[in-house]
Amino acid sequence: MKPHFSQTKINVKLPFSFILFGLIAFIFSQWIFFQNASQLAEGYFRTPELWMAFHLLILGWAVMIAMGAMYQMVPVTFLTPIWSEKFGFIQFGVTATGILSLSFLLGFHPAEAVYGGAITIIGICMFILQMFMTIKKQKEKNMMTWLVFSALLFFLLTLLAGFVLAWNIANGQILNHQSIFHSHLVFGITGWFTLLIFGFSYKLVPMFSLSHGFSMKWSMKAFLLYILGLLALIFTFWIKMSILQPIGWAVLFLAFTLFLLDMREILAKRSKKRLDRPFLFAIIALHLGWFIHFLVVVVSIWATSNVALWSLLIYLYLMMWIIFSILGYLYKIVPVLWWTLKYADKVGKEKIPLIKDLINEKASFILYIGFFIGTLGVAFSTLYQSLLLIQLFQGLLVLTSFVYSVFIAKVMTK
Repeated sequence: MKPHFSQTKINVKLPFSFILFGLIAFIFSQWIFFQNASQLAEGYFRTPELWMAFHLLILGWAVMIAMGAMYQMVPVTFLTPIWSEKFGFIQFGVTATGILSLSFLLGFHPAEAVYGGAITIIGICMFILQMFMTIKKQKEKNMMTWLVFSALLFFLLTLLAGFVLAWNIANGQILNHQSIFHSHLVFGITGWFTLLIFGFSYKLVPMFSLSHGFSMKWSMKAFLLYILGLLALIFTFWIKMSILQPIGWAVLFLAFTLFLLDMREILAKRSKKRLDRPFLFAIIALHLGWFIHFLVVVVSIWATSNVALWSLLIYLYLMMWIIFSILGYLYKIVPVLWWTLKYADKVGKEKIPLIKDLINEKASFILYIGFFIGTLGVAFSTLYQSLLLIQLFQGLLVLTSFVYSVFIAKVMTK
């Protein structure tokens, strides 16, 4: 086993560089939201300050965490070594520089944001190249391969659409701005993140629940339907036929339902009866993602022009499906990765800590309750335009984000 392990082992500094950056960006994004609560209360969501916060949250936190996790998980899952660790460290530096400069410029000099966007695109393209070159070496392709590969393609499309948006801001409109903006959102949030979570859930859910003998019988149908729904939705943005959008959303909901059926089968065949709290939170996020997809279908039929309601759904989709999934999985992944990388070779040779000793799982329950209450509170306080309540619930998110990040960072000191 040792030779196989060494082939897929990676320098721990690489994935954890991304994770630490992401944790810091997470705290700052929540703080910026708190500082600009008045804009949320007034319903002004496309302001420079909130652009900065959103990009720190999505790029600085979610994307960087996803990258760090993939640097560790792709070699283990696909049984192939990372193409180039040195290239990975360079990519981290370029991407971190790009995200910081893009976020800063969006907040203070929007007309110059295209330059930060260009650096970010270079860094993320380097990451996509790294992943493609790594996955290409996989001997036997499987369903996870196609999900992750498709997620990377949508990630690239997200970058291109984002760059065009930044170019439009700096130099004037060259294409339909609203169509590009909507495509950018769907490419990134619904394409890249959702397909990536789908892919790695097929690995993480069995691993953390100790499940065996499941079929994954709906995985291919869920994958194809989700791709079809995404393409149909993007098509409606450009032909200006919003009446067809419910069809695209309905196909996405159906695909998500099939994915959830697979997850429920995996959990039904688990040998671990009591699920760990962080993992349970990730499972709850899966069900929340399914429910939000259902709500989107309903709203697309009955309230297509309600901007406030759509803004609420985007926020809930981002937080309660994507961010909650990351929060749940990360709390489990980091201790496992740290223990494997630091103590796996010492088993039987000296006294070593258990994985559960590396992190405070009991505190996770309180943290997740805080995230849940804070997110719902901000969403509905914004809908009712209550500044005091937005400050209260966003303040709770700032606090829970900080404490969560401290607990994750402390794992790396043990």
